[in-house]
Amino acid sequence: MSTVVIGGGAAGMMAALTAARAGHAVILLEQNEKLGKKVYITGKGRCNLTNACDTDQFFQNVVKNPKFLYSAIYGFDPFSVMAFFEELGLRLKIERGNRVFPESDHSSDVIKALERGLKDAKVDVRLHTKAIQILTKEAAEGKRKVSGVKLGDGTTISAQNVIVATGGKSYPSTGSTGDGYRFAKEMGIAVEDCFPALCPLCAKEKWAAALMGLSLKNVSVRIVDGTKKVYDGFGEMLFTHFGVSGPLILSASSYVNRMLKEHPLKLYIDLKPALSFEQLDERLIREFSQNAKKQFANVCGSLFPKKLIPVMVELSGIDGTQKCGEIAKEARQSFARLIKALPLTIEKTGGYDEAIVTSGGVDVKAVNPSTMEAKAVHGLFFAGEVLNTDALTGGYNLQIAWATGHLAGSSVYRKG
Repeated sequence: MSTVVIGGGAAGMMAALTAARAGHAVILLEQNEKLGKKVYITGKGRCNLTNACDTDQFFQNVVKNPKFLYSAIYGFDPFSVMAFFEELGLRLKIERGNRVFPESDHSSDVIKALERGLKDAKVDVRLHTKAIQILTKEAAEGKRKVSGVKLGDGTTISAQNVIVATGGKSYPSTGSTGDGYRFAKEMGIAVEDCFPALCPLCAKEKWAAALMGLSLKNVSVRIVDGTKKVYDGFGEMLFTHFGVSGPLILSASSYVNRMLKEHPLKLYIDLKPALSFEQLDERLIREFSQNAKKQFANVCGSLFPKKLIPVMVELSGIDGTQKCGEIAKEARQSFARLIKALPLTIEKTGGYDEAIVTSGGVDVKAVNPSTMEAKAVHGLFFAGEVLNTDALTGGYNLQIAWATGHLAGSSVYRKG
């Protein structure tokens, strides 16, 4: 009897290596031609593998079900992850925002380090091998018990433990096809609705597409549902051909993805967050008085990037050729309000092919947080993105994968 890990991504490789180091016979199944296809593309190919923060800060960056992760994270925190990879011979560096990267800036080196560990621990890695069913048998007290895995070619592998680390639905080209959700449902385990997370947002207004490629730094974004604020943040954003993206927007998407299924939301961009409305109005008074004979559109060049000027002029309702000295107080103050709250209507998120992670998944109430074992099926464990927990950008999601994979691999049974 052996332990079978389904999925050769971050959580799966960590689970397999941890279980093998504990003395288990481990088979790692990966349907792709190589391990770690999604790890390879994370961090724009550099792999932001964790965040060198304390646990309190870590949990502040978890969007869904942070309490479920307490045992996993406290048992294998970011500094434990860093020590783990350094032990495998991977040199690391810490960058802005405590983001941790391989010193080489190559995600392939992260995967190579894990592959070395798997080889040394004698894990039986089987590529091009798809699991299609988890086999169970009756156990005590009405529970089911894992007995093996059925493969795509019709053969079976006997196992007393199965760790499902199949990922979510994001980046389906890497093999994340939602198989783990099907496995869970077949076992009678609830799966929460899934949504793309850490993804761009699609806007209704056509002027957003006209700004495609424009990056705005040091701006604030606020998203409201009617009168209720549902997100606010400060940072960098980017206009795209369908709406908005960039770090600030990716974070926002994880908080509003479920709401957008019901109805559109309003997003407001504060282009001058360092200034209060009164301070901004004073600046406009100075700009307009010092350039009283110049045209409004030309003076806007001191306020905004060149590409943004035509949009701001049009939305202001002020004729671009009007002399600044002729602009009325009401029009000037209306313009100041526009600068402090440039409005967009957000209709939906981008799709799974653009989402960094999946929000939703296996209901954490059905999983023991101290072991990652399904409460209803003895010997069945879940790890990584397949679980209904996700976090913001900065290495936090990979930290969840390493920690839950490590906990699952540490918790598998020696005897049936």
